[in-house]
Amino acid sequence: MAGGAIVNARGDGKEYPGNMTLFVFLTCLVAATGGLIFGYDIGISGGVTSMDSFLRKFFPAVFRKEKQDTSTNQYCKFDSQLLTTFTSSLYLAALIASFFASTVTRVFGRKWSMFGGGVTFLVGAALNGAAKNIAMLIVGRILLGIGVGFANQSVPVYLSEMAPAKLRGMLNIGFQLMITIGILAANLINYGTAKIKGGWGWRVSLALAAVPAGIITLGSLFLPDTPNSLIERGYDEKARSMLCKIRGTDDILDEYADLKAASEESKTVRHPWRNIVQHRYRPQLIMAILIPFFQQVTGINVIMFYAPVLFKTIGFGNDASLMSAVITGLVNVFATFVSIFTVDKLGRRKLFLQGGVQMIVCQAIVGTLIAIKFGTSGEGHLSHTYAGAVVAFICIYVAGFAWSWGPLGWLVPSEIFPLEIRSAGQSITVSVNMLFTFVIAQAFLALLCRLKFGLFYFFGGWVVIMTIFVAFFLPETKGVPIEEMVLVWKGHWFWSRFIADEDIHVGSTLEMANGKKGGGAAAVATV
Repeated sequence: MAGGAIVNARGDGKEYPGNMTLFVFLTCLVAATGGLIFGYDIGISGGVTSMDSFLRKFFPAVFRKEKQDTSTNQYCKFDSQLLTTFTSSLYLAALIASFFASTVTRVFGRKWSMFGGGVTFLVGAALNGAAKNIAMLIVGRILLGIGVGFANQSVPVYLSEMAPAKLRGMLNIGFQLMITIGILAANLINYGTAKIKGGWGWRVSLALAAVPAGIITLGSLFLPDTPNSLIERGYDEKARSMLCKIRGTDDILDEYADLKAASEESKTVRHPWRNIVQHRYRPQLIMAILIPFFQQVTGINVIMFYAPVLFKTIGFGNDASLMSAVITGLVNVFATFVSIFTVDKLGRRKLFLQGGVQMIVCQAIVGTLIAIKFGTSGEGHLSHTYAGAVVAFICIYVAGFAWSWGPLGWLVPSEIFPLEIRSAGQSITVSVNMLFTFVIAQAFLALLCRLKFGLFYFFGGWVVIMTIFVAFFLPETKGVPIEEMVLVWKGHWFWSRFIADEDIHVGSTLEMANGKKGGGAAAVATV
């Protein structure tokens, strides 16, 4: 494993010189806008599929079913596999695209992967806005999915590599913040376009996806490459210069030596996809699979991309359902700031655990409230007060997600992989995320029809499992340099069995540097 293993006796990751610079802040801000395209799509699809004009044109059977007598089972009004294919086809395309994005990210750099994602999303937005039939709609969604796959593969890695270790959490969560802003913007746009007379509001909603796509496409052209990527591709002097620029100091010997050691190790790996299944990478591989899986089975996307349909299903009117989605979108944005300002102080584990408990309680309450009014028959009506209580607990649930599994589900996988398998590891994270987003998107309306209020208990049960998993198996990664993360696994009570002593490379340059500073005994961290 690449990277020097010198840490201080307190068990924290060693600190490199340098602080947050304006240059780093601005580059991370621009890169994070890649999250806008993902968020906008999550928010826009649910609102569009609740618009009568959209359903009448593309899904007339669902439209007729919705307009039947209100005594019809409320749980099953929108159950249509064709309708869910519209939403979920994007995520299947993103899954496949993420594997190709891995090669682009590694060979050409992170910024060109972002650029490719933005351009593809731009074309998809144009097709969807001009859609004449289902085929055109689905092809547009697939192109959007390819864009999301490329952006989600490259942006979190870019942010983690550019950020100083002590602020990596805050800067990386900018990606999740942009996702939440994209969702909120989509909800507000849906609320406005639903009022357009003439039945073409849905076209505006879908076509405006070109705006976030344009932002990341143009923005990526001005982004510098990360030092890690430059070294990986043989541009050592450019990497040294970039490292000085982003750290705001010329004292970059230790960090540069770590990056070089990681790069030399990565050059011995010709087949990262084959290497990633090796015994010594087992902890990272398991996290790359389970963290995005758990993020999706929290049930958050049920709330986010089906919020208007969900609220409409449980008795809210058209305007009320869209406004409720706007409210949850606002909560999502503001709660993400909690994570931004606390993740590098409290650490990842505390936020995961607190958010998990909060979500469990809220899902149990929401499931019970819906069960009391609709039972298993699906027939009932919500008073304004009762409906307000449902929205309130959904908002508390969204807040819990927004400062835990939302941002940390992207942050932790992006910071745990060594350079030699980082692109492959991030591709696994994105593909697993997209796979289960696809599965849940495709299955949600059918599950709601069959499990009824029990759907909330179903997702709540998964949150119990993932909270227990974090408590026992996820080590704390705050403040640890990204190329030193092997020490976190080596010091963990369970994962240490997979890391042999020879997998930890102690750079002599770093030992000398440490000795010159009189920093005392160097020790392997115990996490």
